Amino acid sequence: MPLKLMLKELRLATFSQNLESYQKQAIEKTWSYAEFLSKLCEQELARRFQTRTNKWTREARLPAGKSFATLNFADLPKAVQQPLHQLKDDHQWALQAGNVLLIGPSGVGKSHIAAALGHQLIERGVRVKWFSAGELVQQLQTAKKELDLMTYMTRLDKYPVLIIDDIGYIKKSDGETQVLFEFIAHRYESGSLIITSNQPFSQWDQIFPDALMTVAAIDRIIHHASIIEIEGGSYRKKQHLRK
Repeated sequence: MPLKLMLKELRLATFSQNLESYQKQAIEKTWSYAEFLSKLCEQELARRFQTRTNKWTREARLPAGKSFATLNFADLPKAVQQPLHQLKDDHQWALQAGNVLLIGPSGVGKSHIAAALGHQLIERGVRVKWFSAGELVQQLQTAKKELDLMTYMTRLDKYPVLIIDDIGYIKKSDGETQVLFEFIAHRYESGSLIITSNQPFSQWDQIFPDALMTVAAIDRIIHHASIIEIEGGSYRKKQHLRK
């Protein structure tokens, strides 16, 4: 069987594309067999990494333009910068079902930070999915009405990290709070959550009107969590004035 056909069968497309040019370079530079093979492997791995990153970024549905490359750390409170750098540089928390809570008033950069963490995790090989809290609750309610809630929540388990944006803005009907609590309980110690909220924990009884449910939800979320409270002026306003 011809070599290029074997490479196609093995799904080594980049090997096939680079084979002739690397053969010439190997002769000119007197590469060893191991060096020649290593060069081809490097290109194949680079292509697969980029393909995977592009696919996971599309399916994550992260807000456009919100990454660490576009985040101005200097405009964030100093108390926020250090823990954020730690989360950015060490993603082990995401592999150990750790949570991240970003709490603060509207405009301080919570959603931008959450999206930036999402992009960073994808680059590190961790699948991520973004939801607005309202969207997630609607999908959970639909699944429950169809008697398919556990199947839906299990389907989301393929994402080690789920981002729930603006948890304080969901409607407060009994049905909505119940499915949200079931979802939080399902993810407990099995997958990571990044949650943004404009309400401190002392006001989460507005999200979960039942006191016991409020305590139980908070307990599960903060058990393995990094909590970042963002105070000060509006990050969004600073960015607007800078432009």
